[in-house]
Amino acid sequence: MHRRVALLSAVALATTTVTAALATAPAQAGSGAGSGAGSQVISGTAAEPGPVRWSTTNSSSERTSVLQYWTSQRMLAARPLDAPAPRRTTRSGGPTQGSPWATRGASAALPQRGPLRVTTVAARRQAPAPDSTGLRWTDGGAVVRTVGRVFFTTAGGGNASCSGTAVTSANKSVVMTAGHCVKMDGAAHRNWVFVPGFDNGRRPFGTWVATRLLTTQQWNTREDINFDIGAAVVAPLQGRALVDAVGGQGVAFNQPRGRQTFAFGFPAAAPFDGSALIYCSGRTFDDTVMTRDQGLACRMTGGSSGGPWFRGFDESTGLGWLNSVNSFKYNFAPNVMMGPFFGNEAQALYQAAQTTNAL
Repeated sequence: MHRRVALLSAVALATTTVTAALATAPAQAGSGAGSGAGSQVISGTAAEPGPVRWSTTNSSSERTSVLQYWTSQRMLAARPLDAPAPRRTTRSGGPTQGSPWATRGASAALPQRGPLRVTTVAARRQAPAPDSTGLRWTDGGAVVRTVGRVFFTTAGGGNASCSGTAVTSANKSVVMTAGHCVKMDGAAHRNWVFVPGFDNGRRPFGTWVATRLLTTQQWNTREDINFDIGAAVVAPLQGRALVDAVGGQGVAFNQPRGRQTFAFGFPAAAPFDGSALIYCSGRTFDDTVMTRDQGLACRMTGGSSGGPWFRGFDESTGLGWLNSVNSFKYNFAPNVMMGPFFGNEAQALYQAAQTTNAL
């Protein structure tokens, strides 16, 4: 990828709705993988187009086929997804490129949470963990069940992986991820599944097949990296909804910038191998090169795309508020991960996902 030189100003918007995390029991173990693609349904108006969603599986037989497709061998052989170069131009008129990547994690039984308090991390711990640019997460908690690995087949026929997070939602069935983890190069992925707590081929909380995929209008139409946000609605597994099985993290929109953040993922490209949940922590900063994204010092590599960025993350419980996702890195800054700002577009996407029928 080429160096971006355009400079965009920071955006700091007022706080809006914060969705609290829910607590639920563990899910049954299962197998996993996805299937087909269907017609798109666009929400919103001509003046303010909303999120785009499409069907991936429409029947129990299709979902069974997806589960049978994703053997442990196929999952282990799946390649970390490289996201497309952002299709924007610099102020000098030349092309610019970036390279987003992919993530994975898991969850635990969660107590209900109240409103977001910006000072949560510093206030709750007398000695907060030092900033990390890529360490193995060993503290357990909800994060090792609500964050999971995502698997799918691209339009080109290759099996690939990203990451996602189970979030509290009205339908209890929403997984948040990156836009390029649901659609890339103008084509939707298929055989899409979410595997919370994936561990070297083991699936302790089952495999959850997507019935609908969603992304922002901006990512759908022009793959604008500022809106590289996606979501999936997954079918119940053995009669239980996702959040009832593994719990759900909160989601926050239009939050202040430059705050303490924890990012998680299962990077699979060297020097990582996808076998461990890796985290980065530190204060975010504005991208001064091209995008309206925020950056975080982080060495995670391919296989971490779509992994969660948490505000107000409590290290003792593993709970926080999803406020961005792993999106891309500049080639000249390999130790900095970029994530999109969760503003009104991200909130509209989440609202569309949580009101979508899971079947």
